[in-house]
Amino acid sequence: MKKKLHRYLFVFSFLALLSSCSKDTFDEYYGRPENLEDPIFQQLEARGNFKNLTALIDKAGYKDILSKSGYWTMMAPNDEAFTKFFQEKGFSDVSKVDAETAGKIVRYALVYNAFREDQLADYQSALGWVPDNAYRRRTAFYDGFITKTIDGKATVTVDSNRNNRAGTGINYFVTGDSNNKYITYFEKDYFAAQKLSAYDYNFFYPNKQYTGSNVLDGTIKEANIIAENGIIHEVTQVSLPLVNLDQYLEQNSQYSLFHDVMEKNLVTYVFNQDATNTYHNYTGKSDNVSVKVWDPALPFSPNNENFLKDSDNDGQNGAYTMFVPDNASFQAFINTVLLKNYPSLDKLPKYVFQDLFKAHVVANTVWPSKVATSNNALDEDVRFNMSTDIKEAKVLSNGFFYGTNKVQASDLFFSVYTSAYLDPKFTLATRLFNDGSGFKQMISNIDQKYTLFLPSDAVLRGLGFDYDINRSEWKYTNPTTGLVEANGPSRFRLLRVLYNGIIPTPNGELNNLSGSGIIRSGDNIIPGEYIKWSNNKVFAAGNEVAGNTVSILGYEDKQNGRTYYINGILNYSEEYAGLKIKRLGTATGSNSSFFYNYLLNSALFDVTTGKIQGVDVGSFYTFIIPSNAAITQAVKNGVLPGTPATGVPNYNPTLPQDKELITEFIRYHILALQTASNDGLTTGLVETLHRDKLSEKTYITVSSVPGTLSFTDNNKGTSTTPPVNRTANFIPASSNNLADRSLIHIVDNYLLYKE
Repeated sequence: MKKKLHRYLFVFSFLALLSSCSKDTFDEYYGRPENLEDPIFQQLEARGNFKNLTALIDKAGYKDILSKSGYWTMMAPNDEAFTKFFQEKGFSDVSKVDAETAGKIVRYALVYNAFREDQLADYQSALGWVPDNAYRRRTAFYDGFITKTIDGKATVTVDSNRNNRAGTGINYFVTGDSNNKYITYFEKDYFAAQKLSAYDYNFFYPNKQYTGSNVLDGTIKEANIIAENGIIHEVTQVSLPLVNLDQYLEQNSQYSLFHDVMEKNLVTYVFNQDATNTYHNYTGKSDNVSVKVWDPALPFSPNNENFLKDSDNDGQNGAYTMFVPDNASFQAFINTVLLKNYPSLDKLPKYVFQDLFKAHVVANTVWPSKVATSNNALDEDVRFNMSTDIKEAKVLSNGFFYGTNKVQASDLFFSVYTSAYLDPKFTLATRLFNDGSGFKQMISNIDQKYTLFLPSDAVLRGLGFDYDINRSEWKYTNPTTGLVEANGPSRFRLLRVLYNGIIPTPNGELNNLSGSGIIRSGDNIIPGEYIKWSNNKVFAAGNEVAGNTVSILGYEDKQNGRTYYINGILNYSEEYAGLKIKRLGTATGSNSSFFYNYLLNSALFDVTTGKIQGVDVGSFYTFIIPSNAAITQAVKNGVLPGTPATGVPNYNPTLPQDKELITEFIRYHILALQTASNDGLTTGLVETLHRDKLSEKTYITVSSVPGTLSFTDNNKGTSTTPPVNRTANFIPASSNNLADRSLIHIVDNYLLYKE
């Protein structure tokens, strides 16, 4: 209580002291310093060359605001600039400029916060100033509420002031944010730091001189005029507020087709209570207000003036970029690409329009000289030649606009992926390509050549595959048993089937299927299984088991390869590879029967299921099976049980050490985790199923170039005995036999591991 009383007595005493002072003393201590510069309005008025500007400030109702305290930067057009402006706009003098236009000029010339010229290039980040990293500033101008005709009805609308980010919890409209427009300037320090040049300015303003101190198409004539409430920069051009990307598209008839397609498919007008309340309070009118909302799948909203708003000022150093095709080029694209298989645009899936938008935008600034190093929102190169493909370039309030005479040659619309993507007969394949499998990114890569074997929805459904849209899950019904697999396993089944139909063909290896051959699916990072072709029919291991092949119904060529339309699926085998070895070994005249009989009588093999110990369904293997002659030689050399004098095998020896010889021999001829063929894709040391006496892995060297394949054992020898390494070459006519993610080769020699 004493402390509080003491405080009150102090305040009372201080006030009493003030009351006893003379008015002159009070004014001297608390009055406005004599050396303080006049406010912005008075400064402009006193200089004498801003008569038109001060008249418009008065007309716009900003005289009082700019005559007292504040913190502004004013890009102030001088009277000479207004003389040009009046001539261009048809005004005889300043008195003919209406109050609305006056307000636009004044508010767009007013930048929040005071910046010296040498600060304009610096970015006000959340962590502090970043030198030479800004080229824009937020102005006092905003559009506010606009009445439009929506679906034949006059509707009060307001633009989104945030990007509509799906799943982030960020609202597309924030109450209290007026969506202020930005003004762009071209300052020498920023240009130097970003390695830009006069080219980057003159691309937008070809008839203007780049000075290193340009504000839009004007120049700062005199900088850093200090005022009590900010800083004035005298400029040589009058600037009306620039439209944003959305507004420019809406107003420019050259791009009306692109605008109309995007507006119809990617824009909604959503009633907003907060915006409605603000409108009622501001105007006294009772209309409801709708926010113009762009689709949440897009990287940005073209009507949002605030850039990303990850931090308050990120619009100072970032803006959006759009490349928009003119009506003629976009119409040609619609006719030849989008509607090749669809009857009309309204039948296209929404994701097509989302991707089409993404193909033509960059969620950041693309300066003319930096196009070659820029990526669009699909993470593709921006594929426009700035010398031949750009009709016009515009600096707008929230980004750069490039009008083009062509459509972005997007991977999605010109690759083998397009065959499914833009055809309603292939929605199941497209859905799986797009659902995070990575297949879309693979086969739409325009820089890699592929052959795609593509089954239609009718084919897949006929074989038991389907997708339940209501439950958002895949389904597989076994055509033979009628058993239904759950979502995960059924999706995995189709993934594996479709992956069998994706083949890297850098040299068009499958453009002619009239002969025969074998080729690996997938890519080098995630190798797939091998498929074969013969006389225009294709098949995988599962087709061989089922006794069927797949026929070609037709094809089309794309920029990165060929799509074959097929009447079946390249199915995988679900049986153990041992059953394929059994069929090979028991066939009439088999050249692998000796090896099979050793396997049959070993403890490794289950003759009913085909299971070989250590060999699992779904893993990659290479089986190296010595021919009958090679097995005979192995018996003669005492490597396998039998009669050495004649080479006759003993498939079922009684001695434990002989049984062990057979087991280790078989294991050493099975390569684990890799599938090797005569295509040069698998070379070097490859692990076998054999383990040494210390249970360490053993290896075989695979040598493969197109047309040849050999295997060499890796005997280390001793300090006194050099290693003797044997090589077995595959026998082409009886090798490359398909099994579950495996190949089975018949070779002309046996391999031998020695400790």
